[in-house]
Amino acid sequence: MNKPLRRVAIFCGLLVLALLLRDNWLQYVRADELNSHQKNRRVTIERYANERGNIIVDGKPITGSVDSKDPYYRFKRTYTDGPMWAPVTGYASQAYDASQIEKIEDGILTGNDDRLFFDRTLAMFTGEKKTGGNVVTTLNGAAQKAAFKGLGDKKGAVAAIDPKTGRILALASTPSYDPSSFAGYSGKDEKAWVALENDPDKPKLNRALREIYPPGSVFKVVTAAAALEHGQVTDINAATDTPEPYNIPLSRVPMKNHAQGCKNASLNKALEVSCNSVFAKLGDEVGREKMVETAEKFGFNAEQFVPIRAVASVYDKKMDRGGNAQSSIGQFNTATTPLQMAMVAAAVANDGKLMKPYMIDKLESPKLDVVKTTEPEEMSRPMSQKNAQLVQQMMENVVSNGTGGKADVDRPGVKVGGKTGTAQHGVGNKKRPYAWFISYAKTDSGSPVAVAVIVEDSAGTARDDISGGGLAAPIARDVMEAVLDSGK
Repeated sequence: MNKPLRRVAIFCGLLVLALLLRDNWLQYVRADELNSHQKNRRVTIERYANERGNIIVDGKPITGSVDSKDPYYRFKRTYTDGPMWAPVTGYASQAYDASQIEKIEDGILTGNDDRLFFDRTLAMFTGEKKTGGNVVTTLNGAAQKAAFKGLGDKKGAVAAIDPKTGRILALASTPSYDPSSFAGYSGKDEKAWVALENDPDKPKLNRALREIYPPGSVFKVVTAAAALEHGQVTDINAATDTPEPYNIPLSRVPMKNHAQGCKNASLNKALEVSCNSVFAKLGDEVGREKMVETAEKFGFNAEQFVPIRAVASVYDKKMDRGGNAQSSIGQFNTATTPLQMAMVAAAVANDGKLMKPYMIDKLESPKLDVVKTTEPEEMSRPMSQKNAQLVQQMMENVVSNGTGGKADVDRPGVKVGGKTGTAQHGVGNKKRPYAWFISYAKTDSGSPVAVAVIVEDSAGTARDDISGGGLAAPIARDVMEAVLDSGK
């Protein structure tokens, strides 16, 4: 072979080699990435080519599929009481992808999950139409309805947990949205999507999981637990030697109390009337490192996956003494999700044992065979059983004699513990405060429900009338009653 032909042959060989390398790179190395790429239209067409499985609450579907007769996207997602359930389901849209459970369990719902391979293979031989599997949730329909109704036109969120198992019973967020309004890809769906994206109230934001707020006085439950666990308090009815006024450490600024009788108040009395000075002093005595340790045992400073991701609540690890004292009353840099505060109430109600929160009970195949079951899992022990029961005494005193009276369910054999909070925020605390309430209901067989409620804004309520006991406690009471009535 002469020299020019040899060069041409080598060049062609290199081209073939490059083609083979590129082909293998695309087909094997990047296969999964390209298959799931948001611009791969075939993925979306496949997602809606068959009836999607359902998300189940109390044995009934809260989702559905309707045949749209479209040549590309045949089945469109539908939702029952969409705005009420949107914080749980998320959305599945032909134009805008999917979110939350609809996204996380897309493989089960479309029937494409590898765990459904046998069902798909059997359908090929039997000629049965392909359908998706189901996602069975832990949610309690009555509790969710009570939470959503209680929030009404208020901006806020509710999270309710079964303390004994970690099962999420309610997850509400307002204002909300209807996932059905943009489930298709028509001009009407686009208008609905754009309106939601531009809405300053952020109705698509899941406030129960994805928004963090200053917790205000509800955080004092964590500080009380830390004071007991680390030996700063051994008798909840003994005087705490707190002066009036009490100056914030490293500052000449006195800690302002909105309650009377806080000088030398006991821990029990301080929680009842919500004394800032007592808890700021205790937080300083416990110290930043041990306060961080206790807060993290409750779940702070870590994301939670339920399986929807909940953003991490924050207790600052690097602040000075003054910051720690202010953080101990739920101000300064302390910030939390409603889910996190429900976890705090749940750990107290469950005698110091915090169970990992979850809201998917099981996954089912199209034939209703169980593919996966979620088992309750202990997450941590923020406090001993003895100290948890002392905190229970104090929280029950808040409802019986203090600021949480509107949360009492007033039925035989049921004790309610709670804590109110009014969290200041904004430059110079000039914005309208947030109203908080955390609580649990307890019977002789243990606690079936713990609740956290935040009212971020309530139209028509004067600033001076905003309080956790007035706005948030009645919502918590209705949610607890719904769980008690349902027996779940």
